[in-house]
Amino acid sequence: MSASSGSLPPSTAHPLDEGAAVLVAALDAAPHAVFLLRADTPVPVWLNARARELRDGADGLPEVAGRPVTDTVDAALRSGRPETVLGRLGAGGPRTSATARPLTVDGERAALLVLEEIDGNAADDLHRAQLSLLPPSLPMLPDLRLSGSYHRATDSSAAGGDWYDAIPLGKGRLALVVGDAVGHGVAAAGAMSRLRGALRSTLLRESDPAAVLATLDAFAAQMEDIEGTSIFYGVLDAGTGRLVYSAAGHPAPLVVGADGAIVWLDVTPRPPLGSLPGAPAPVHEALVPHGATLVLFSNGAVAGADEPPTVALDRLGQVSREVLAAPESLDAEAAAGIADAVAEGVRQPQGWLDDVAVLVVHRRATAQEEFRLDLTAVPQALPGVRRRLNAWLTALGMGEQDRVGVMVAVGEACANAAEHAYSGVEPGPMTVTAHVDVDGVLTVTVHDEGTWRPPDRDPGDRGRGLLIMRQLVDGVTLADDHGTTVTLSFRLRQTPDADLDTPRAVEGIDIEVDRDGQRPVVRARGAIDGLCAEQLRIRLLEASHGGAAPMELDLTGVTLFSSAAVRVVLAMARIARGEGWRLVVHAPEGGVTRHVLEISGLDGLVELR
Repeated sequence: MSASSGSLPPSTAHPLDEGAAVLVAALDAAPHAVFLLRADTPVPVWLNARARELRDGADGLPEVAGRPVTDTVDAALRSGRPETVLGRLGAGGPRTSATARPLTVDGERAALLVLEEIDGNAADDLHRAQLSLLPPSLPMLPDLRLSGSYHRATDSSAAGGDWYDAIPLGKGRLALVVGDAVGHGVAAAGAMSRLRGALRSTLLRESDPAAVLATLDAFAAQMEDIEGTSIFYGVLDAGTGRLVYSAAGHPAPLVVGADGAIVWLDVTPRPPLGSLPGAPAPVHEALVPHGATLVLFSNGAVAGADEPPTVALDRLGQVSREVLAAPESLDAEAAAGIADAVAEGVRQPQGWLDDVAVLVVHRRATAQEEFRLDLTAVPQALPGVRRRLNAWLTALGMGEQDRVGVMVAVGEACANAAEHAYSGVEPGPMTVTAHVDVDGVLTVTVHDEGTWRPPDRDPGDRGRGLLIMRQLVDGVTLADDHGTTVTLSFRLRQTPDADLDTPRAVEGIDIEVDRDGQRPVVRARGAIDGLCAEQLRIRLLEASHGGAAPMELDLTGVTLFSSAAVRVVLAMARIARGEGWRLVVHAPEGGVTRHVLEISGLDGLVELR
C-alpha cells in the first residue's frame, strides 16, 4: 500500500488469503479508527471496530475541529497528497488528528482515513516547538516599535504553520514577512521552518520583493509541503517610511494613521507559492507616515464562520483602530503587547477558527533624544548615572535583563574612571553619552580626561572591569587620547523578560590558568561541548583581563572540540585583534583539534603552534 497506489480489501466478505486476513484482523482491532472510502461518496466501504463505534447514524461520519472529516478526504483526493486536520472530535471530544491518504482500490480513487486521539502533553509540546521556530526576538530600531504574536487555532491540538519575521537589512531597512503554511501540526511547522530558513538565506544575497518571491516560489515548487503557502513580504525604510512589498496568495495589510484612519494597502492577486511557478510578483509601494502603524496578519485573523470576507476585514480594521488609539502613549511593555491585543480582538465567541499570526510595526512620531551626562568622576556620582541611564534605556523599550546588563557594564566603566583616572590629583570631568543608530545598535561612551593605568598581571579580585564589561555587552573598545574613552556597543532586541536557566555542573573538562610564564596560558583538557565552551570563554576573558592583556590557549589535551568551542576561539581572536595583540593557540600537528581550527579558517586569525 502506498500514498499513490495500493489495495485494501473493500470488505471482509471478500475471499482473503492468509496474509490479507491477518492484516484485516489487525486493522479491525487497531485502537485508532480506520475508514476506507471511495471518491464521491461518504459511505465507508470498510471500517474497523473503533470506526464503527464513532459512526454517527447509518451513513454519517464524525467531525473533527468542527468540520466533517469528508472535507479532509476531499482535499486529499484533490491534491493527491495526505491531508491532516487536528482538533476536537465531535462536540467537546478528545483531541484528535484525522489523516486522509489517497489510494487506488480496484482501479478507482479512494482514501484511507485514520482518526487518532492525541495526548494533550504531546499537543503542548508541538505548540512549544512551533513557538520556538518563530523569531526569538524582534529588532529594536529607534524609529520603530515592533510587536508580534502567534496563536494556534482554538480547536487545534497542535501547532500550525502561521509565522512572522522581521529581519534587519542594514541602513535602517527592515524586511517584514507574514506567512501561512498549508495545514496544521508537525508537517506545517516543519514547512514553516524550512521556508523561514530559505527566506533568511535569500536575504543574504537579495532583498528586492520581486526577486525574493521568485526565489521562494521556485523553492516551494520543489517542496510538496510548502507548495500552497501564502506570504506577504515587504521592505520598510525606518527613516523615510517607504514600504516596498509584494504578496503571493496573501491578504493585504492595513495602515492605521495617527488620526485613526484606516488604509488597506493595494495587493495584486497572485497564486500562493509553488502553485504556478514563474508567475510574476507585482511590486507595490506605500508610505507609512510618522505616527502611523502597519498591521500584517495571516489568514486566520480574517477567518469567519459563515460570514462574508468583508465582515471579517471590517472587524480586523475596527479592532486595530481601537488597539492603536494612542500608541505613542504606551510604555515599552504595553507596546510589545499590541499584536496580542489585535489577535485577541478578532477572536470569535467560539475561539480562533484558524491559527493567527500578527506583526505590528509602529513608526514613532518623534525620535528619542540622545543621552548625555556631564559630571565629576567621583564614586558618589555613580548612583545618579545608573538612575538616569536606566530611565533612558527603559524609554527605548529595552527589557529588564538587557537593561541591567548594559547598566552594570557602564557602571564598571564609570567606576574605573572614578577610581583610577585622576589617581593622586583632584577629580576631573567624566562624560557619559548614549545613542542608537538606524540599525538598532546602542553605543555608550564613558570619557575622562585622566590617565589610563594598565591592569596588573594578576589583579586578584580587583581590576576586572573589562572582563565584566565584555561578558555583558557585544563590544568593548578603549581609546587613550587626551584621556580615556571606553566605548560599549550592544545590539538592541525585543525579548520577553525571563529568568535564565540554571546551568548544570560542567563535567568532562578541566580548564586552568597558568601564570608562571611571560604570558598567562589557559590549558584545557577533555571534551569541550556547547556548555563547556562557555566555561572556556570566561576563563579566556579572565586570563586576558577582559582582552586587554596578551595570553595563550593550550588545546593539547582536548579530546572533543565542538563548533561552540570554535566560536569562542573566534570571538577571543577578534577581541585580541581589536586590542592590538594576536592570540596564540597550541594544537598538535595532525590532531583533530588542529584540523578543526584550520578548516574553520582560524589559522588566519590566530597563531597556531
